[in-house]
Amino acid sequence: MTHSVPNRNWSYPTAIKFGVGRISELAEHAKSAGLKKPLLVTDKALASLPITKTALDVLEAGGLGRAVFSEVDPNPNETNMAAGIEVYKAGGHDGVICFGGGSALDLGKMIALMAHQDPKLKVWQLEDIDDWYTRADASKIAPIIAVPTTAGTGSEVGRAGVLTNSETHKKKIIFHPKLMPVVTICDPALTVGMPKFITAGTGMDALAHCLEAYCSPFYHPMSQGIALEGMRLVFENLPKAYADPNDLEARAHMMSAAAMGATAFQKGLGAIHSLSHPIGAVYGTHHGTTNAVVMPMVLDFNRRAVKDRLNAVAAYCGIKSGFRGLRERIVNLRAELNIPENLTKLGVKEADLDMLTKMALEDPSCGGNPIKMTKTNTRALFQACM
Repeated sequence: MTHSVPNRNWSYPTAIKFGVGRISELAEHAKSAGLKKPLLVTDKALASLPITKTALDVLEAGGLGRAVFSEVDPNPNETNMAAGIEVYKAGGHDGVICFGGGSALDLGKMIALMAHQDPKLKVWQLEDIDDWYTRADASKIAPIIAVPTTAGTGSEVGRAGVLTNSETHKKKIIFHPKLMPVVTICDPALTVGMPKFITAGTGMDALAHCLEAYCSPFYHPMSQGIALEGMRLVFENLPKAYADPNDLEARAHMMSAAAMGATAFQKGLGAIHSLSHPIGAVYGTHHGTTNAVVMPMVLDFNRRAVKDRLNAVAAYCGIKSGFRGLRERIVNLRAELNIPENLTKLGVKEADLDMLTKMALEDPSCGGNPIKMTKTNTRALFQACM
């Protein structure tokens, strides 16, 4: 019997405790995961904020101590990881609570992954390629609890973390099934204090994840449905959360959209991310903001392959004029959120475009783009973004 049904492996997320004020349950969920002495990993900016103190108070009241590691760069690297592992081992910790935005979540996962592996195993040997993850001893990966304080990357429902190689400036996706947090606490109240530009950038990151997953040519109907509703939630709620940081309902919907984006991109990512990753690694730009800058140009680049599909998205989201209307909506949303309109304004230099093109083509995301990326068309795409 002939058929064209593809073989695909699907894996869907974890236990999510969603709702305002649920940070109060942190200690009980940590205990249910078997933790007695967790290390809370966060970033430098968050370490001194009241929400972090609240989380530590909850842990301490539950008898779990209040240990923190916060030497996390915006684009975390292996040096941050080594410093975190040192603190983790010295404190005799038995699990990691990842608390913060994508950087803290990703680095916390790397610490849990590598702290007790054979010292001969380098983290780069666990890149998300084929079955490289089997090189790690799964029994030595510490339990992870994730508490996002931004609504963007969705790393709280993912089985990977992004780590920048400080020598080559390349971002690598490190994967292991056991990097999926055992429990995720999604408390929208934790996102209220985000600076406006972070609300904007992380929100556009969630949109980029949903949009690219939806346009990816691979077969994954579950992702497709989740991506569609995720886009609708962003279009409706990101402007509200940006305009009124205390709008808890908009914050909650954005938190859902972020988790949905990361769930959906199991289907694949594309050119938005393969351009954005090298720019972030070389220039240290905010990842979600960079995604937002290149988004309309990537839509143009992919237009002939995605036009019909995006006509359906526009209809579902109540946007008139199909693909054209959707593109216009994205451009207007960027303007409303004060996102720079091109890469030049983001600080990218013409002289670096050949190097960035080479890096973009090496990025694993480019394999999920609906139009095949080549040296010529990718260089032209970068040029169009300037």
